[in-house]
Amino acid sequence: MRVFCASIATETNTFSPLRTDFSDFTQSFYAPPGAHPDTPTLCSAVFPALRSRAAAGEIDLIEGTATWAEPGGLVNKSTWIHLRDEVLEQLHAALPVDAVVLGLHGAMIAEGHVDCEGELIEAVRQITGPSTRIGVTFDPHSHLSDRRVKNADVITVFKEFPHTDFVETGEACVDLTLRAARSEISPVLSVFDVRMIDVLPTSRAPMRGFVDRMKALEAAGEVLSTSAIHGFMAGDSPDLGAKTIVVTDKDKAKGDRIARELGEELFSFRGTTKPDFLSVSDALTKAAKAKAGPVVVADVWDNPGGGVAGDSTIMLRTALEMSLTSVALGTIWDPMAVRLCHAAGVGAQLDLRFGGKTSAHAGAPIDATVTVQNVEKNAVQSFGSSIVPLGDCAVVRLGGIDVVLNSNRAQAFSPDLFSNLGIDPASRKILIVKSTNHFHGAFAKVAADILYAAVDGPYPNDPAKTKYTRLIRAIWPIVDSPFAEEVV
Repeated sequence: MRVFCASIATETNTFSPLRTDFSDFTQSFYAPPGAHPDTPTLCSAVFPALRSRAAAGEIDLIEGTATWAEPGGLVNKSTWIHLRDEVLEQLHAALPVDAVVLGLHGAMIAEGHVDCEGELIEAVRQITGPSTRIGVTFDPHSHLSDRRVKNADVITVFKEFPHTDFVETGEACVDLTLRAARSEISPVLSVFDVRMIDVLPTSRAPMRGFVDRMKALEAAGEVLSTSAIHGFMAGDSPDLGAKTIVVTDKDKAKGDRIARELGEELFSFRGTTKPDFLSVSDALTKAAKAKAGPVVVADVWDNPGGGVAGDSTIMLRTALEMSLTSVALGTIWDPMAVRLCHAAGVGAQLDLRFGGKTSAHAGAPIDATVTVQNVEKNAVQSFGSSIVPLGDCAVVRLGGIDVVLNSNRAQAFSPDLFSNLGIDPASRKILIVKSTNHFHGAFAKVAADILYAAVDGPYPNDPAKTKYTRLIRAIWPIVDSPFAEEVV
């Protein structure tokens, strides 16, 4: 059996002041055919899963390009066309194939191309014909279009947020796609439009129980796969919002029923799933008064994982004004400041301006005399079994606060963000991280408490106020009763 795989992935915040081009992909992760590392990336876990099948003699594997850009703004049109055509040309050269497996994100939007993933999957179908089985993995923070559902045989989506199950999701997609290619199953997709957009962390109720029920349906053999698209509220897409997906073996009626039941349950959670979001001052005050540390304070909206710059200074400035000590903050994106610190060297004191460069909503730059505590070339952090590049980094100290400055934008995933740069996270009273919830899995193991601080900025965090231009369906909270509405 001949199987082709490829991965093109990023998450597009169409309201971000940033823009995304080819250099963002090469800086974050770009592996030409055969060069994918042994460890998976968030959206390319299908590669090692397929390699293990090839090593066992089950398949002949033809690898295409795998690439990922850190979430950012609108993708340059020529960049998308280049990457799309690169993979399609590789597929043409690989023909004939029995199966195609794609590791995608699902929220990529380029100039003039609103549904990049749907466009790619449709083109793959046109090239391979109707008999080839196509399997796709998505991030739940994505936009599920009819175009994607029509042209894919199998769709699996990370169930967890934080996405701790991205490897299992890739393996499940590979397994179902290969079984379908061997005619062991005849997968049928059922989708229910939940018509809402919300923050749906699965590390807490009620989403924890919802995910457990989806898993139970699979374990009991009721379905081949269940998934929930959460939607990505920072993407201006006509398919914005939550949807449920059920894959059955030739039982569309059953799949439709279960997809609806899951979707209606998910809709019932609207407005109840978010953590308690505190103001900056309230979060830092509570953290400072805690009897034990470290207390993790998440800056949830200045999150590079949501496509913003990650250079906001608002949390840091407030901590300085409060004269807080025993604090470590990771990260503030500022390549030029990093370069200056590397030039100055460890132990140097210098007047440094950093942060606050990309948005009027992210606070003013910090001007301070700092001490360079550490510098590191090509620093990394971990996210499960994946390695996340931070680029060249520097740690600077001002007052009682150590700040990690990075040159590759990345949200905080793991305490080794700090420990890899010489900061012992367990020794600090307060750890300030920039992430909405992906930090939770790893930081919960070391944290005395976890607090969420919401700071308005370039991330559009209130869909009821966001000026979407492409949305033509009624969804909550833009309307109270979306199933009674025809249009937004």
